[in-house]
Amino acid sequence: MLEFLIDVSQIVLADIVLSGDNALIIGMAAAAFSEKERKQIIFFGLMAAAILRILFALIASYLISVPGLLLIGALLLYWVCYKFYLDIRSFTREQSKEEVSSKVKGKDFKKALITITIADISMSLDNVIAVTAIARDQTYLLIFGIAFSIFLIALFAAAIVRILTKYRWLSYIGLAFLIYLSTEMAIDGFKQLHPYI
Repeated sequence: MLEFLIDVSQIVLADIVLSGDNALIIGMAAAAFSEKERKQIIFFGLMAAAILRILFALIASYLISVPGLLLIGALLLYWVCYKFYLDIRSFTREQSKEEVSSKVKGKDFKKALITITIADISMSLDNVIAVTAIARDQTYLLIFGIAFSIFLIALFAAAIVRILTKYRWLSYIGLAFLIYLSTEMAIDGFKQLHPYI
């Protein structure tokens, strides 16, 4: 019983720490859109995160051993950071919500969804690997860990959208945090590859 409680608490802690980055990306991508489109983007982001976490969980033991995978994920995240920088610049230049909502239709909406999906691919991996390492061969703990991480992303993403739409300058702090995460992942990926170089 004590071991079960320790495992659950470790999974909850890992999810809280590692789900924040996904929530930040979904929140930042949705902040420039109208209320209706924000809900659609958050929903899509949650579905993408859930599907990717399930897929990664099924092959987690194999993924852990693949050298260079973290480095690829970091490069994807750097691309996401660049796209967010462009989005933040164009968003803050707009003078009114009407201008924003008329601009970010169709093609821009699809670009936001693609950005979230690419970010989810690179950022869901660390969460799944951490939960898998804690759960070991206990499937119910793995399922709990994935479900709880999705709940946290939904909770944080909605809150982040509300904050970023009110205080737009905070988007730059979020961007700096994403760059930091990308750099950390790149360093870990390089360390993983170093013995093979």
